[in-house]
Amino acid sequence: MKSTIETLSPTRVRLDIEVPFSEMSSHVADAYKKVATQVNIPGFRKGKVPASMIDQRVGRGTVLDEAINAALPDFYGQAAREHTVAVIGRPVVDVKEFVDNEKLVFTVEVDVRPEVVLPDFSKIVVEVDDVTVSEEDIDEQVELLRTRFGTLTTVERAIANGDFATLDMNAFINGESVEGGQANDLSYEVGSDKMIPGLDEILIGMNVGDTKRFDTELVGQQEGEKGEVEATVKAVKERELPPVDDAFAKLASEFDSLAELREDFRERLGRVKKMEQGTQARDRLVEKLLADLDIPVPENLVDAEVNDHLEGEGRMEDDVHRAEVDGEVRASLKSDFLLDAIVQTEDVQVTEVELTEYLVRTSQRYGMAPQQFAEELQKAGQISQLVAEVTRAKALASVLGRVTVKDASGAVIDLEALRPQPSPADLVDEAPAVSE
Repeated sequence: MKSTIETLSPTRVRLDIEVPFSEMSSHVADAYKKVATQVNIPGFRKGKVPASMIDQRVGRGTVLDEAINAALPDFYGQAAREHTVAVIGRPVVDVKEFVDNEKLVFTVEVDVRPEVVLPDFSKIVVEVDDVTVSEEDIDEQVELLRTRFGTLTTVERAIANGDFATLDMNAFINGESVEGGQANDLSYEVGSDKMIPGLDEILIGMNVGDTKRFDTELVGQQEGEKGEVEATVKAVKERELPPVDDAFAKLASEFDSLAELREDFRERLGRVKKMEQGTQARDRLVEKLLADLDIPVPENLVDAEVNDHLEGEGRMEDDVHRAEVDGEVRASLKSDFLLDAIVQTEDVQVTEVELTEYLVRTSQRYGMAPQQFAEELQKAGQISQLVAEVTRAKALASVLGRVTVKDASGAVIDLEALRPQPSPADLVDEAPAVSE
């Protein structure tokens, strides 16, 4: 087999391929076997029809068509590997010439990954925010801890935002009660917006014994299916919070004074914000690279992904939304090409231990056991995506180590590598255990 390659654009190539007939012999033999199982010829059992009889009754042309269709992917793949073509998208094949017992000539046009020329990372400077812990930040953490130690007291008044309402709920579609759509004695924090769209709005001002129905989108039904929910108030409770003083500090922590508790929060917040500089440095490096580098994307691939998205939403004629999705797809593809180029340049490989650690951390964010989370990924066919995420993160950590990172004040920050970063929301979960 002989092949040549021509670059049509930064994201598209054409392969010209010529195959001697001798290299197609196995495909021709397989084609005869396949046709033999599909034809009925008197005197011969299916699958036992000789080639000469197939040529006579069916025609050699039919067999050769079958052989060519089977051979094209094999020879195309061989040519792509020979020229190290990073194929994406579907190839367009055009058979130019076929001479029986002599040769097959065809061309393939296909989209390819663009070449991304990466800069010298040691010359790049990215800026991150200063680490600042305000009194308001500390107040927020104290308030969250204070909420943990609040007590609920029944009140005889209308529901206000922040109250806890005990509810009986019933769901309806077209006036008929939904099977499994009933729940009794639910405790719900009004204003948290954590249950059903529209519930918070109707509860404000309701009293014990009041019942209201409202239109909403029901969970667990077909996407977008509307229904009604009936809510009956059985009790109203308000949360009483302990005063913020030294006694509270002793109750809620290991410290003897409020000042010590606040200083501990200051240190915790400082550590978290310091670690967050690593995440910010990574994100801003990617943003800078995407802004500075010209990364072309295959138009065919963009159009296909945009159309698939819009068709799934039933919005093929929405030009405004099409433009939004087009921009998102282009940005996503450029990011993928950039990150994969970094992976290739850095020659990054991930270990099973690294994959397991990432799996455990990610499963915790979803509130699932690691084994269950892994099984769900397997069912969804997303294991390769998990590997790609870990590989890209490791590659970014590698190049980030060569980048100069400064805070807004100009101080150089030493970031060894990217690591999973806790969020400020986790601070209260880090608070010392309290003895009952």
